[in-house]
Amino acid sequence: MLGLDMCEFGGQLFELMWLMLCYRDFMADKETDVHEVDEVDVNYQPPAQKSLQEIQELDKDDESLNKYKKALLGAGPVEIDPSVPNVQVTRLTLVCNVAPGPITMDLTGDLEALKKENFVLKEGVEYRVKIHFKVNKEIVSGLKYVHHTYRKGLRVDKDVYMVGSYGPRPEEHEFLTPVEEAPKGMLVRGSYHIKSYFTDDDKTDHLSWEWNLNIKKEWNE
Repeated sequence: MLGLDMCEFGGQLFELMWLMLCYRDFMADKETDVHEVDEVDVNYQPPAQKSLQEIQELDKDDESLNKYKKALLGAGPVEIDPSVPNVQVTRLTLVCNVAPGPITMDLTGDLEALKKENFVLKEGVEYRVKIHFKVNKEIVSGLKYVHHTYRKGLRVDKDVYMVGSYGPRPEEHEFLTPVEEAPKGMLVRGSYHIKSYFTDDDKTDHLSWEWNLNIKKEWNE
């Protein structure tokens, strides 16, 4: 019994040291603007936004440009519902081939309820993040998905995924991140709180939401 207590104490001590290191990094990068992307040149200026009609009328006789516009905008005009936002994020999925079932969150419902849900990843598995979204009215440029990861109130990670530029169409677009590996080991198992943001070059907040991720030794632990 004593040996077990000492093991637990040692694990807690290592976890405390790890959190102290995270806190040091957190203080060095203290709550920066969610739209700030360190990797982007601060002198970069996004191109001037053009309306969908302006783009459709642009250089009609240019065959190569028309092919590009068709690929971006589809074959014909899109009916616009004025009551919906330009960008709608519909769901996020953690794609993992070895997961016992789908790991998907519906982003069209009650986002406050989503804060109480816990999604599980087994330690060490490979996974990708897939985001489904719609563009309804105008072309949107420089879409990006940002998420901040917290543990016990401290931010321990920040990821920025460049999604790209998309035009309106009736069907959903989807974006898939590169393969990542879930952390592994006693020190990293546990609950993480994620703050997610879907934004663009104009710093428009298309959707912000929060959710929880548990890293476990086994799927059904």
